[in-house]
Amino acid sequence: MKSYIKIITLFTISIFFSCEDVIDVDLQTAPERLTVEASLDWEKGTTGNNQTIKLSTSSAYFAENQNTPVTSATVKVTNTNTLEEFIFTNENNGNYTTASFNPIVDNTYNLEIVYNSETYIATENLKSVTNITRVKQSAEKGFNDEALEVNVYFNDPEEEENYYLFKYKEEGDLFFELEDVDDEFINGNEVSWWYEKDEDDDQGEFVAGDKVEIEMYGISKAYFNYIRTLIEQSEGVGLFGATPVALKGNCINQTKTENYAHGFFRLTQVVKTNYTFE
Repeated sequence: MKSYIKIITLFTISIFFSCEDVIDVDLQTAPERLTVEASLDWEKGTTGNNQTIKLSTSSAYFAENQNTPVTSATVKVTNTNTLEEFIFTNENNGNYTTASFNPIVDNTYNLEIVYNSETYIATENLKSVTNITRVKQSAEKGFNDEALEVNVYFNDPEEEENYYLFKYKEEGDLFFELEDVDDEFINGNEVSWWYEKDEDDDQGEFVAGDKVEIEMYGISKAYFNYIRTLIEQSEGVGLFGATPVALKGNCINQTKTENYAHGFFRLTQVVKTNYTFE
């Protein structure tokens, strides 16, 4: 009887594998594009002289090499108010660096990248950021009234439009959590901005002893619109959400318009702090 069952089983398995077909799926591919990581961030209390711009080329999703450094470009940033130029040194690994950048709040800067005989130009304004006045914990403002959250306090300047980017990262996490904020409804007030980890997060909610890094950036309206769209797309398409599309930054190809670059040239002032939950 056992031999009979074995024969039937082997026969069934052979039928199953004999019916297996290989299906070739044609996946959409996109042209290789320049990818620009040009975040010139000036931390309060420092000179802001040391800056790095990273260049790479995009690749197909299933390509073996996901990040291909660009090592044959020239990179220059110019302050259009003072006409001061900053030539970034090619480190031959995709990084272009300078130790002499001079950040000036409310000045406008141009980025020029020449790559493969094509010139890319981007323009941004360096925005200031207010100070973080205090940080505390509570369980009052989040979605879960039993979960710990960190509260960041700051005074929003009344006389101007302000846009902020917050980065939160718990010690041990691989990535930051990003939140974008504008002052449309908080202008001129003391603000308490809170961050609570989702209960579905891999590492769970905050508990006593957890340490979190907090960074608050002053950003331009243009970058605010860009990063808001990027955050929405990274969170997935909801029931009424728009289908994600290629997000174009502010790096414009002056030589061949259709060959646009990925990424964004931004200038920000940033304040950083840390908090340990009790």
